[in-house]
Amino acid sequence: MRAVAGVAAGVALGPGTAQAADDEALPRQTAPGADVMTPPYGLPSVYEAGVVRRERTGGSPYPTRKAAASLTPLQDLHGVITPNGLHYERHHSGVPAIDPNDHRLLIHGEVERPMIFSVVDILRFPAVSRICFLECSGNTQNWGEPVAQYTVQDTHGLLSCCEWTGAPLKAVLEEVGVRPEALWMLAEGGDAAAMTRSIPVEKAFDDALLAYAQNGEKLRPEQGYPLRLLLPGFEGNTNVKWLRRLKFGRKPWQTREETSKYSWVMPDGSVRQFNFVMEAKSVVTSPSGGQRLRDRGYYEISGLAWSGRGKIEKVDVSIDGGASWTQASLQEPILPKCLTRFRAPWRWTGEAAVLTSRATDETGYVQPSRDELLKERDARSYYHYNGMQRWRVADDGVVSNGG
Repeated sequence: MRAVAGVAAGVALGPGTAQAADDEALPRQTAPGADVMTPPYGLPSVYEAGVVRRERTGGSPYPTRKAAASLTPLQDLHGVITPNGLHYERHHSGVPAIDPNDHRLLIHGEVERPMIFSVVDILRFPAVSRICFLECSGNTQNWGEPVAQYTVQDTHGLLSCCEWTGAPLKAVLEEVGVRPEALWMLAEGGDAAAMTRSIPVEKAFDDALLAYAQNGEKLRPEQGYPLRLLLPGFEGNTNVKWLRRLKFGRKPWQTREETSKYSWVMPDGSVRQFNFVMEAKSVVTSPSGGQRLRDRGYYEISGLAWSGRGKIEKVDVSIDGGASWTQASLQEPILPKCLTRFRAPWRWTGEAAVLTSRATDETGYVQPSRDELLKERDARSYYHYNGMQRWRVADDGVVSNGG
């Protein structure tokens, strides 16, 4: 693709983007700044006050703030780690205030020794930390006509990535002795909605985590404080927050969240349950919807790619809507079930363009286009949309959602 090319040192950024060097013209502080530890818990600069979670632009407001969601501002973030205060939220009955001293985790059902664990008990197990993404399976509603004013926060904001710390669930389950006939695990949350999901027992013994910390500090209340289930690569709803109960059995429990919700509608009209893994996906975060290219010249196309099946193998980018492709550079670290940052140089000539990206994971799975995805599932599926995202760049530099 001729317009996406390597850029040598000494890049010409474009007209009006820099000035001749003059030290005397640079602003400087002449008085002491704010006191140290003011406030005692650090906050972003006042000049970053617009970098916040919010609802979708132009969408119908939630009828209640108890069952609602907030979106991560992906367009404003760098690297792959989401700050705790910007991690997306999805709640079904508000955010409970739970005293960790009172909280308990019951593990029972098809086990040899049913047990109740306190949070202190869980903290006594050897801890591990894993950097992985968490994505709501309702993220990215591009099944229908695109909403032009949507930003990447609107289209992909139910996505975040953190370092999670906790006890491997496998180690805790060794204490209770899960019986061989147990094929499923029911996870239940301690919120008023009593969120429950049936999980294959294989996942419980694989990389599941009883997480109590996020990015080096204890979980935030909206992320499940004091204890949550973390299932790397699985849809967000299965990562039950405020975890209070794990029950083992021989069949799935057929809860609301795996019957009327979180199922796929197939082209023949049938409905498919238990679609746990988030397939490979990517999105350009800059330039993206709601932004504007001020001048012609050099820009970096940057974005995120992820897969619930492992590592990202490569990401291709296009400026002509997928008619031609160039492979982007992947920024280290490249970890399984984790966001991966990709970058590609681009010189904008002032002509209209359509930016898009296509991820391939280590299993060989290639992110589909919207048309390819609709051959596999009915548009009524709602969940697990992972088609390619397009951003339209007009000749005046305004970027809008192209679906």
